[in-house]
Amino acid sequence: MNTSHDECSNSRESNMTDSIPYGHSVGNATVAIDPVALVVTECITVTSAMRKHARWAHSSIASILGSSSGHRQPPSDVRTGGSERNRASSKVDLIDDNGTLTSRWGLRGKKGQSMQDNPLMSAFAKLRADLKHCKDVQNFDTPSLLQPFLQVIRSSSTTAPITSLALIAITKMLAYKIINPQSPNFSYGMQLLASTVTHCRFEGDNSASDEVVFLRILKIMEDMICGPSGEVLGDQSVCEMMECALSICCHLRMSEVLRRSAEISMVTMCQSIFSRLKAMEFEHRGSTGTLDQEVDQADMDKAKIDSNPNGEHGPGAMQQSRSSMSLEVPGVNGGERLSTDASASQLDLSKVPEDEQAVEIRPYGLPSIRELFRVLADLLDPHDRQRTDTLRVMALRIVNVALEVAGPSIANHPSLASLAKDTLCRNLFQLVRSENIAILHESLRVAGTLLATCRGVLKLQQELFLSYVVACLHPRVPIPDEPGVDSALYQGVPQAPALVKPQPAAGIASGRSTPVPVRDRQRLGMEGGSRKPDAREAMVESVGGLVRIPSFMVELFVNYDCEIDRSDLCSDMVGLLSRNAFPDSATWSTTNVPPLCLDSLLGYVQWIADRLEDEPRTEGLLEKEKLREQRNKKKVIIKGATKFNESPKAGIAFLASKGIIEDPNDAHSVTGFLKGTTRIDKKVLGEFISKRGNEAVLDAFLGQFDFRDMRIDEALRELLNTFRLPGESQLIERIVTVFCEKYYNAAQPEHVADQDAVYVLTYATIMLNTDQHNPNVKAQNRMSQEAFSKNLRGVNAGKDFDPVYLQEIYEAIRDREIVLPEEHDNKHAFEHAWKELLIKTQTASDLIICETNIYDADMFAATWRPIVATLNYVFVSATEDAVFQRVILGYQQAAAIAAKYGVSECLDHIIQSLARISGLATEHPPDTSLNTEVQASGKSIMVSKFAVDFGRDNKAELATLVLFRIINGNEDAIRDGWTQIVRIMVNLFVNSLIPTSFTSISRDLDLPPIPLQSPAQVIERNDKAHEGGLFSAFTSYVSSVMNDEPPEPNDQEIEATLCTVDCINACRFEEILGNVSELPVDSLKSLTMSLLSHLPENESPRVISVKPEIPAPTPLRGNGTKLSQNAEPPVYDPAVVYVLELATILALRDEETIAALGSDVADALQTVTREADRLHPVALSRTVFYLLSLLRASNDHKYIRTPVVLHAISSFKQDTLKQCALPILKGIYGCISGPAELKKEMAGSPDFWAVMQTLHPHAEAAPLVLQIVEAVAEGPNAAITADNYDSAVQLLNAFATAGSIGARHEQQREQGLRRAQQAEKEPKPKKQDAVIRASAALTIVSKLASRVPALIQHSQLETEEAWRAYWSPVFRCLATQCVNPYREIRNQAFTSLQRCLQSPQLASPEHTEWTNIFGEVLFPLIAQLLKPEVYQTDPAGMSETRVHAAQLLCKIFLHYLVLLSDWEGELELWVKILDLMDRLMNSGQNDTLVEAVPESLKNVLLVMSSGGYLVPPSSDDQQVRSTHQQQLWSETWTRLERFLPELMPELFPDVKMEVRSSPAPAPAPASNAASDNSSGGGDGGGEVDAAQPEPGADGAEATLDTRDAAPAADAETEADGEAA
Repeated sequence: MNTSHDECSNSRESNMTDSIPYGHSVGNATVAIDPVALVVTECITVTSAMRKHARWAHSSIASILGSSSGHRQPPSDVRTGGSERNRASSKVDLIDDNGTLTSRWGLRGKKGQSMQDNPLMSAFAKLRADLKHCKDVQNFDTPSLLQPFLQVIRSSSTTAPITSLALIAITKMLAYKIINPQSPNFSYGMQLLASTVTHCRFEGDNSASDEVVFLRILKIMEDMICGPSGEVLGDQSVCEMMECALSICCHLRMSEVLRRSAEISMVTMCQSIFSRLKAMEFEHRGSTGTLDQEVDQADMDKAKIDSNPNGEHGPGAMQQSRSSMSLEVPGVNGGERLSTDASASQLDLSKVPEDEQAVEIRPYGLPSIRELFRVLADLLDPHDRQRTDTLRVMALRIVNVALEVAGPSIANHPSLASLAKDTLCRNLFQLVRSENIAILHESLRVAGTLLATCRGVLKLQQELFLSYVVACLHPRVPIPDEPGVDSALYQGVPQAPALVKPQPAAGIASGRSTPVPVRDRQRLGMEGGSRKPDAREAMVESVGGLVRIPSFMVELFVNYDCEIDRSDLCSDMVGLLSRNAFPDSATWSTTNVPPLCLDSLLGYVQWIADRLEDEPRTEGLLEKEKLREQRNKKKVIIKGATKFNESPKAGIAFLASKGIIEDPNDAHSVTGFLKGTTRIDKKVLGEFISKRGNEAVLDAFLGQFDFRDMRIDEALRELLNTFRLPGESQLIERIVTVFCEKYYNAAQPEHVADQDAVYVLTYATIMLNTDQHNPNVKAQNRMSQEAFSKNLRGVNAGKDFDPVYLQEIYEAIRDREIVLPEEHDNKHAFEHAWKELLIKTQTASDLIICETNIYDADMFAATWRPIVATLNYVFVSATEDAVFQRVILGYQQAAAIAAKYGVSECLDHIIQSLARISGLATEHPPDTSLNTEVQASGKSIMVSKFAVDFGRDNKAELATLVLFRIINGNEDAIRDGWTQIVRIMVNLFVNSLIPTSFTSISRDLDLPPIPLQSPAQVIERNDKAHEGGLFSAFTSYVSSVMNDEPPEPNDQEIEATLCTVDCINACRFEEILGNVSELPVDSLKSLTMSLLSHLPENESPRVISVKPEIPAPTPLRGNGTKLSQNAEPPVYDPAVVYVLELATILALRDEETIAALGSDVADALQTVTREADRLHPVALSRTVFYLLSLLRASNDHKYIRTPVVLHAISSFKQDTLKQCALPILKGIYGCISGPAELKKEMAGSPDFWAVMQTLHPHAEAAPLVLQIVEAVAEGPNAAITADNYDSAVQLLNAFATAGSIGARHEQQREQGLRRAQQAEKEPKPKKQDAVIRASAALTIVSKLASRVPALIQHSQLETEEAWRAYWSPVFRCLATQCVNPYREIRNQAFTSLQRCLQSPQLASPEHTEWTNIFGEVLFPLIAQLLKPEVYQTDPAGMSETRVHAAQLLCKIFLHYLVLLSDWEGELELWVKILDLMDRLMNSGQNDTLVEAVPESLKNVLLVMSSGGYLVPPSSDDQQVRSTHQQQLWSETWTRLERFLPELMPELFPDVKMEVRSSPAPAPAPASNAASDNSSGGGDGGGEVDAAQPEPGADGAEATLDTRDAAPAADAETEADGEAA
């Protein structure tokens, strides 16, 4: 009070100095008048009032004149340097010059004529005389200056107004700093002043003036303690002043205003006194010992305060009756009082005792502070009937101030801490049970302050208090069901705290399974009963104040929840706040309780959230792992104790299995646990240890007690505090027998002779206990001490027990029952249990202060359930925006904590709860059959029942926003919550509320957005906004019904849908998807499994019933009724596609996800594809594409088998496969473009080529099929092998055949070109796609042919087999395309065929397989060309083709003439060629062929002749020809003579006719030639039927550019030149 006050005073006085020119400065104060004059004025004021009193009326002259004005030595000169002069001479020096002056004038002894006759008046006269010679009051002796006023205050002959004036004067001198620390003997003066005001005496008349005196006294004491004088007061002075102030506070006869004023002063003084503790700690900080050690015990004992209001320093002692004949002036130190005759009104100062002399006083410190704290704590005793509740309320307020000022310092000083631990807590915790609401409020406030400041040393006391509060406040009723609120939302709120004793079954009072804290509270009489609503609210406020301490809940968790023998206070506190935050708690408390509890609960969450980013502090704290071990061990022990209470054997076995009991067969191990834990039911324990067969356990159990130096009743009491005696006498006897042995051996009692005597005395004590405390026994019938002694006569080894010994036992049992602590009545229970608690505090560790966040994770994991349940309930039931804001913040903070500390279960629960509240996570997808697309203002929205219902529910929208805000950024911590999120995503997707593609997170899947069901109708609303009216609405409704369409959505439904769209857009779904795409694998695993769990079961696939775009007509019976349709097409379910696509994208993210997620996704995809017949083609095609994409990416992991996938695809029905063509082909192409190994594996599968063959005829699929084949056939990693070569060529041949579609357009164009007028106008038409593909296919075939030699070389086949495997398919293909109706394709095929036939690697002298190019390629080709139907496909071009074929045949024959010459089938081959030429000449074609054939033959004949193969016969017979040459010549001449008779004579004019016509050996028939050809050339047996087309020569489409095709004639000319 009084630093700021002094500053203000200084400021005011400074201003006064500035404004008053002649101000006087005294120390730090300035007064407007001379300080000496001020003191003199005060003296005159007091004496003036005294003169008006009848007692001093005769002294008026002396008091006015005062002493002589002669020079006197100032008092400051007399009292210097610690002078030991008698204090009487320094107080009042009435005698000058040894007293001779006054006696000389004869004034002594005459009434009214001597100042000595009026000691009070004379003192003022002497002071005035001394002040006349004082130049500076600063140098005046302080005790001398105060002495006259102090005598007035001490004198019981003065009245209240006079005493009041003296007090005012002293107050002024202190306030104006006339007396200040620089004044001489200031310390001693303050000691005198303190003693005087506490020993004030005056004549009281119970008027208001009496109370004014007390107010003045309080003011002076307050100024002294709070001002500079407080630094010089001693412990005794402070104690006296506190005793005085407390007496005024407690004096009930005083007015309420005075007592309240005294209380205010007391509070102010206590603030200063206890603040001194901090200063003392600061001064002592360098010392090695504690303050308590430095203070002598004698000094501690001297500091005493009597709290009795009628004590020595109380108002009653100060007020003296007017009839009193004596007055006492108390000594400074409480010594003997000086007596005077009241009628004389004189004070004999000569009798002032010697100990009044000034001594050095140490400033007050720990002794007075401790004594004050003790008195304040004692004032709280609820059993003290002398003190009222009003006094206790006052004391509580003062204690609260003391704790607020110096709580931590009190805890640091053992002497003060011991008072706080014992007296203060004992009284305080009993006051908490008071029904007086004022007492309750103040005691709760003090308890809160005490725990907030001193909880470090109040571990067990805090547990006791909080356990009681929890027991009082936690309701025992279940949470009522709220209409419209899902009860699953608030599951997790405890119905009762863990420390509450469960209700016993009917007829059973064993108390089994009772946790220890319950017993503690029962012993203390603090079991929470029914408290009034106001009391409950006060307790809730107290709890809220504690929870607002940032580290409080963490400390509860660490010090209690994680300690084995302590209760789960943190969990119980959270459960208490959670349960009382429910609105129904207002029914048994007040309406303020639910919001108060909610605020405290959210404050608890807030503190944890605020510490999330703090640096963890671990110095001096327990390790988290060790704490977890303790907590787990605690759970095991609780479970084991519960099992033991139900079945001791099972409980011991369980505890042994968990390592709590080392050896279940070792009695010491078992009893060590049983005695060490308080969670065992004591009745069960008593029965167990006394049971037959457990003798070793009983012996070991009792062996753990130390009975030394105990009387037998004390030993028995300690023993029976641990278990209850069983009911059977036999069991009791066992226990008593072992007890007697243990006790006798340990205690060796001198009053007991032997063990038998102990046995008898024990039973007698037990019987006495029962007799004395049995409620059914009347008091007069109870056993007396004599009867007790009589019953024990002669049993002490034949002698009697010592009567004093028996009397002590009797009185102890009579006064205090031996009973289980929980069975005490309240009074005795509290006393006994408090003593036990104090004993425990000696061994219990101090409470660990946890200003850290390292335990937050474990604490939150243990307490989140009731928090989230409360948030859910309040969110659903709230109506005010402020409540919503707090709850939403609570959700976000709880989610942030859960995500930070990896408490996924909490985050999942929050997500599930909000999803349930939002209504979006329906288990079954909503019906979309009535969805209507509305296009309004250039914007298209899908109006659905789902969107409309959601848009009308504001709370659902808010829950959704909160949900997605929580999800966003916390995706990596979500586990099971993904199930609800996936449901929401699917429901939003099928109702067109979120994007239908995942391009924002992945572009790996080259597919269009997932198609949704077509809306039932599409409505344009642009021009209908203002149309209305009942008739138009009715018309719209009727028309929609008649058309079997849903009615148009109204404006309200559209508005609700727009609200839904805005809400979903605000959820930032795309941002969440982006976060999901970057999640770690563990989190993605949870999401993926949730996605896959959303797939329908195989047995009953989930589908969405929708209206088809075009309803299929239903057949009608004859009578008009509809026929049932058994076969329904599969219904498209876009949800399945959505789920599979997202799962595939997640699995394909990177190598890590492919390895971790790919297998599960692949299994799901394959499972879906196995149900192909039940899937819509869109879903099936995309599913296969996903599977193929995963196959490509996972080729290294082998959890997908390529043959299995391809076989599954090829097993689809033809129609199904065609409908799914494009996505499937895209997937296959992706695989082909992937790893070379996968490419070869796919290309080697027959199913692969089967799929290609099935899909290539379709225009949409054909380009991709060709692209796939090209990828397989070409490139550095071409996958063509002997196994798939034929299949590839066949497929290419089919493509080329399909190009024949261009022939019709080609022929039509030629017809048009014949019209000159159209020829100029008609541009060249664009080639058809089929034609382009045909040309490309032939190009690929040509490239394949160019690679045949390399393929043969790398193959493991024999030469003949390799030739047939690689060359034959190419030749068959090209030969087939040489008769293609489309001219460009034909020409390209001829060019390619010619190139292939002329390949250097085609023929080899090592084998004759190559000769099949004639019998299997060229001959069948010409035979095909000779067919009329082939000719008719392109009459204009086929003739040219025949010419090319004839020329090609001749050219190839000449090309291989050398090799053929060594072949035995040469003659037959040549004969066949001539026959074909004959047929060509006679085919009836135009002149081109007639000219071309002879020319070709002419070239051949010339080459054969020049090469010596065709040798004409010579006329001189000198030339010898071989038989072969003769036959060749003869056959040539004969064959040509049939169709070209002039050719041979023209070429061989020198051959004579007779020679020409000479007979030659008959050639083999054509059939034989063919046979020979077959025998010499492999497996082409049988005659070549030129009229029979090759297999696979028809039914194909192809186009190819024929720019490279050279004219046949040019090719022939070149070949002729080479042969020549």
